[in-house]
Amino acid sequence: MPDLQPRAIAWAETMAGHRGDRLVRAHQDPGGRLRPGVPVLREQREAWEAEHLRPGAALAMGAGARAIREEPDAERTCFERDRDRIVHSAAFRRLAGKTQVVVFPTDHQRTRLTHALEVAQVATSIARGVGANATLAEAIALGHDCGHGPGGHASEDAFDAFLPDGYDHGPWGADVVLAGLNLCAETLDGIRNHSWSRPVPATVEGEIVSWADRIAYCAHDLEDAASAGIVDLADLPDAVVQLCGRTRREQLSAFVRGVIEAVAVTGEVGMDADLAGALADLRAFNYERIYTRPDSLAQSEAVIGVLHALVEYYLEQPDDMPAAFRPVAADADARVRAAVSYVAGMTDRFAFETAAERLGWDPDRLPRGIGRGA
Repeated sequence: MPDLQPRAIAWAETMAGHRGDRLVRAHQDPGGRLRPGVPVLREQREAWEAEHLRPGAALAMGAGARAIREEPDAERTCFERDRDRIVHSAAFRRLAGKTQVVVFPTDHQRTRLTHALEVAQVATSIARGVGANATLAEAIALGHDCGHGPGGHASEDAFDAFLPDGYDHGPWGADVVLAGLNLCAETLDGIRNHSWSRPVPATVEGEIVSWADRIAYCAHDLEDAASAGIVDLADLPDAVVQLCGRTRREQLSAFVRGVIEAVAVTGEVGMDADLAGALADLRAFNYERIYTRPDSLAQSEAVIGVLHALVEYYLEQPDDMPAAFRPVAADADARVRAAVSYVAGMTDRFAFETAAERLGWDPDRLPRGIGRGA
């Protein structure tokens, strides 16, 4: 066995921490200090919210409105518990392996997970700026895309064919994927209705996330595409450049400030018409140059083909799914729901590898990453 380096020895010696006169510390020397006092518990934070948040903001009360009644947590508000449950869920972790814009993203391109984190950052910035409940906004933002299948929005087109009412990642995430977490009604409502084509969310925090989602993906999808050589930022429409700049940093700053200022003036969550027009122009630019370019459409068609085939396979072979996903009932609807649930929960890589291993798909038929480094 090779001799250990001093750094490795020093690390090993911290196994039990650093013992002092009264407690064990993470570091050998004492660090910062707070004045000793009673813990800041849930009820104190609830009281702070009631006193400081703007009227109309959602307030955390007790255990929250949940489908299954729970006792309040001593330390955390109901929305803090929701945020923690989402972060620790398997569905949230799997977002790290799911497409945001391109499958098999490089180290520098967004995944569905990093997108959710950036939406949460935008949403909490807006919520704090307008005096809304930043914790609820964060919980909704972190969970808003947990219903997405592998391969991006193409998965919705793939699963539509199997479900009478179609597959919408917002309701599917709230009502199927995250149902077992027993989240608060406000959190589930925001996740269910974050897309602009859905009914208006029941809380201002849900509306904030709807804006944060669009702001974040318009800015960061553009940045990823520019880094991959798919678009040239010099081609951005003049209205976009003049009102919100050419870079992600400038755009996020302009759009976040725009929503905050609109709420300050009107009391409603929205954006001034000119700035909203620039956001719409940016989104249209992305659709034309990124999402609907030939390589992207080819990628989507390949994703749909794989997911169709996988659902069909598990409809015929339900025993090949893990026990937790197998249908409890024998009827056709239960079998379809089980197969779609299992395939929708897959990461990109797992879905494509399963198609190759179980279905014998030629790797050349599988979706590929696009852009530089793919």
